[in-house]
Amino acid sequence: MTDRRLTPANARVALAGFAGEGQRIVLPEPATVTVPVADLRAAPGGARERQLLWGDRFDVLERRAGWAFGVSRKDGYVGYVAERDLGAEVVPDYLISARATHLYPTDDMKSEAVTSLSFGSRVRVVDERRKFMEIEGGLFVPKPHLRPLARPFSDPVTVAQLFFGTPYLWGGNSAFGIDCSGTVQAALLACGIDCPGDSDLQQALGAQVAEGESYQRGDLLFWKGHVAICVDDEVMLHANAHHMAVAYEPIGRAIARIAAQGDGPVIAHRRLEITPRRG
Repeated sequence: MTDRRLTPANARVALAGFAGEGQRIVLPEPATVTVPVADLRAAPGGARERQLLWGDRFDVLERRAGWAFGVSRKDGYVGYVAERDLGAEVVPDYLISARATHLYPTDDMKSEAVTSLSFGSRVRVVDERRKFMEIEGGLFVPKPHLRPLARPFSDPVTVAQLFFGTPYLWGGNSAFGIDCSGTVQAALLACGIDCPGDSDLQQALGAQVAEGESYQRGDLLFWKGHVAICVDDEVMLHANAHHMAVAYEPIGRAIARIAAQGDGPVIAHRRLEITPRRG
């Protein structure tokens, strides 16, 4: 059975290799997200499944009634984005590396900010000033809040910890609201490690750890519909509905609490090999 989230086809159009009867084969039209956060939906006007951030690249397969159907370039997730949230393709070269930042109309911190961006947003730098970088579109970002994409982070846990206290949001992918799989994906992508968007897909990452073996920093623990990242052998970090935030929790206590609330045991303990993909 095909997974709709990863299948670049709807009832009318499809990428080559995915077309069935009645579907027209199309070429992708590259586009870029031009708002701080754009919801990626299962259907036009339907439920949010994931979110895309400013500068994320989106391959449009169809435009229809104000909605763009296509594929998120960063993870292959398929869905619908409001057309107004997309613009022409921009190839980014920098990552927003602070939990959040502001975009300014001039290279002056006292100027009134135009909008705010989350960690993980991507921009293209066109000019450098003393304390700011000018990005495509003529806006300015503080230099300390930028990191070259060619220089990924090395520790996913350090990245995940940036989101501590972020409010929980089902399907969220930003510092304004995030869920368990969004936290893990943000951490891994920033380290140059490919990572899908949902926890059931993330369960294929790394290698299964033998039962009874101790936890290590960076290990991923999975429950049905949930994922956490280990900070060390005793504490994990996860976005969760119990705290309604990204929170630290002792691993043993979390396992007992989650089981007691009826969500079952840990179903996988995965260990990643941290070999970043550059660029």
